[in-house]
Amino acid sequence: MRFFTRYKFIILLFLLIPVSALAHGISEEDKLRMLSGGYLQYIGLGATHMLTGYDHLLFLFGVVFFLTSFKDIAKFVTAFTVGHCITLIFATFYQITWNYFLIDAIIALSVIYKGFDNNGGFQKYLDMKSPNLLGAVFLFGLLHGFGLSTRLQQLPLGDDSTGILCQ
Repeated sequence: MRFFTRYKFIILLFLLIPVSALAHGISEEDKLRMLSGGYLQYIGLGATHMLTGYDHLLFLFGVVFFLTSFKDIAKFVTAFTVGHCITLIFATFYQITWNYFLIDAIIALSVIYKGFDNNGGFQKYLDMKSPNLLGAVFLFGLLHGFGLSTRLQQLPLGDDSTGILCQ
């Protein structure tokens, strides 16, 4: 029982990996809506993903859990959102992609990283100060946006002759 008490945060985070690793899946219904819709449809689906994506919610919950002011919460959520938008736009536009299973696994590690940080893991186990939180949140926002971009590039979008944005 002592083992569970001491390592409960690690056990809990490993149980959450499957949830956050599947966060960038696109349902068949959403695929059809994207293929038949216009730009507003993309914006709506993107907003829905940002507000309901398990990976975003778990990571941002871990970030804002110890924050006490609305100003700090807004600062960190904005840093994450800006990072997310940068890679979502540029990776999609320039057709930069990677293995989406690997990206989703790394995104799951961002949730584990934040749990480790929140539980004092850097101080307890690595005998060091936690890295800059605002910088880490921005970098993980970049990573999360790249994950969604990679998934979007699997859809038959675009105006080329094959109807596929990225092969």
